[in-house]
Amino acid sequence: ENWVIIGVVCGAAVLTVGILIGHFGIAKSGTSAPSWLKDVAKDVDESLIEKFMSEVDNIQIQENLRSLTKVPHMATTAGDEETVQIMLKRWQDPETGLDKAWREEYWVYLSFPDKNNPNTVTVVSPTNTVLHTIREKEKPYTPDQSDPEVVQPYAAYSPAGHVKGKLVYANQGKPSDYSELNKTVDLRGTIAITKYGGAGRSAKAINAAPYGVVGVLVYTDPLDMNDGLMSDANETYPHSWYMPPSGVERGSYNIDFGDLLTPHLAAKEETYRINATDITGIPPIPTQPIGFEDAYRLICELGGEPAPDAWQGGFNCTYNFGGPGFKPTSSFTNSDVKLDIYNYEEVKPSSNVMGFIRGSVEPDRYVIYGNHRDSWVHGAIDPSSGTSVMLEITRVLGKMVKQGTWRPRRSIIFGSWGAEEFGLIGSAEYTEQYFAALSERSVAYINVDIAVFGKKLHTAPVHQKMGYLTGAGSDYAPFSHYLGITSMDMSYTYDKTKTNARIYPAYHTAYDTFDYASKYIDPGFVGHQAVARTAGNVLIRLADSLILPLNCADYAESLEEYLSTALNLYEQKLKSMNISMEPLKHAVTSFRAAVSNLEKVIQSPDLANETPLKVRWINDQLMLLDRAFLDPLAFPDKYGFRHVIWASSSAGKQTFPGLADAYANAESSGQASDWDKVHYHLSVLSQAILGAASTLTDDMQTQTWRK
Repeated sequence: ENWVIIGVVCGAAVLTVGILIGHFGIAKSGTSAPSWLKDVAKDVDESLIEKFMSEVDNIQIQENLRSLTKVPHMATTAGDEETVQIMLKRWQDPETGLDKAWREEYWVYLSFPDKNNPNTVTVVSPTNTVLHTIREKEKPYTPDQSDPEVVQPYAAYSPAGHVKGKLVYANQGKPSDYSELNKTVDLRGTIAITKYGGAGRSAKAINAAPYGVVGVLVYTDPLDMNDGLMSDANETYPHSWYMPPSGVERGSYNIDFGDLLTPHLAAKEETYRINATDITGIPPIPTQPIGFEDAYRLICELGGEPAPDAWQGGFNCTYNFGGPGFKPTSSFTNSDVKLDIYNYEEVKPSSNVMGFIRGSVEPDRYVIYGNHRDSWVHGAIDPSSGTSVMLEITRVLGKMVKQGTWRPRRSIIFGSWGAEEFGLIGSAEYTEQYFAALSERSVAYINVDIAVFGKKLHTAPVHQKMGYLTGAGSDYAPFSHYLGITSMDMSYTYDKTKTNARIYPAYHTAYDTFDYASKYIDPGFVGHQAVARTAGNVLIRLADSLILPLNCADYAESLEEYLSTALNLYEQKLKSMNISMEPLKHAVTSFRAAVSNLEKVIQSPDLANETPLKVRWINDQLMLLDRAFLDPLAFPDKYGFRHVIWASSSAGKQTFPGLADAYANAESSGQASDWDKVHYHLSVLSQAILGAASTLTDDMQTQTWRK
């Protein structure tokens, strides 16, 4: 069985049909109704949705993917420009194109390996004899991996540098991992090898530096991705979907999203830029990802004490801490691991490709649909599965527009974002450039990045799994967290109870190709077709429904669940600190009451006799609700996160993020000032929720809580 995962901010996936309003006024005797009246009163057309669904073609999607993955298309490369031209050609097609399509260019700060000086990782003896060299590029199984434009695996934004030291194993590179390791091993001057998972990419190096670690290696453990399988003779790709031994997950090693030199400003050529030395959230020490075939050789040779059971992985050896360094019996004994990193940074032009269908009734209300276009290599699944789906949706809708058989009530904006892999740059710069218009006019944002990443999906039944968009894993983040636009992210994926794979195993490797996608992810492309139908269905309903299909009762339920968890976790301790949670309880109760009152208005038969302005007002209340939860001062240490309900959290609790993080920090430190921050976040939450409730009422009045 497989899952459809839809992350929802304001219940955007609840596909209510809306309310049909027969008329908005009574014509004077002897006169006909004005010509615009029919359009204003029109609701979503179910037959049009059926027509859309029937015309979505899996073979068209397959051919889209074939075109998009012919060459590697990392951001700002020649291959990236080829995909820009594909998007423009399709969206400017006279028969199936959109009303308008154009490129929007930004000058962005990127990090690359040096083709002339490839990064190297070696094991060197005390006399500087090279005993082992880490594979520079992934092993080719098809011509795709041999393309000269396949970028060497590297850690984007890792600094250049030449470091060597005794090797230690630091599990996932979390703060707790380095703390545990430091109890028995002197980490000063060491190189740490870590596995993906548990901590963000850059955090593995940021967490290491205070202990004196001078370099970091990162690998994918076969237990975490391959269900323990390691042999390319018959177990991994090209024989299955599993990562082959030389596969390396590339990635951007930075914490903040958007262009790193132009925080809060769109990265235009003339924009003010901070000094590169002032960038935070990137590795302070040289860092390099490697394949598990090389990690196996290094880890199984380590000396020192055995690591805890929770740190063990898929290799058929005991994972030791490191002496530091290798076992006395190893051929590597007394040897260092040396990193020679030649990465460089450059400001380069990167393009978003934008498409637009003008709305017929409310052209100043925008439904936005987007996905990034750039990849690390060929990027068949990430991101081209999503781009292939978007191109098919626009083909079907564009044809209707060109033929004059349909035009949406509200305008639709399509975004093919550039440089996402380097930190959601294209979408973030777009939200910074058009901050005011998007904040005032955006109904919702739909993101379909990795559209499909399961295994032969059509052989199993489908289930829906809903979650919250609390992180910054794709281009929904600037819209949801920064602008407070109701957002959703949709994928068709695999049953994660039947595999340890945290994502599809070819993720960010040179094996994410059309061959891989068509053989092991979605043969026949019917999974892609299902995503296109579902995402297009949501898009049409958001664009055409008379009353927006945003169910805010779901929002109230989410707040109540978060409150219940917070009370169970925190109330008793906070009472002892003389910090009351009663204002938060009252705020959530007030929000539920406001939602219930709005629902009564929407469901009332009297709405049929209301004016267009009344309907517009209700829609604005629904559209702007998420904006009421924005607080630009709530998370000073989290760039771009302003939404007090859906911000990211490191506490690992399913409750209000700022409160959870503040409580965990105060409990750890015991400092009175940290408990004050808990109180502060309770006040932020209470007032934000009351403020949001007030936007759903006529008079902005909510009952004030008193002791």
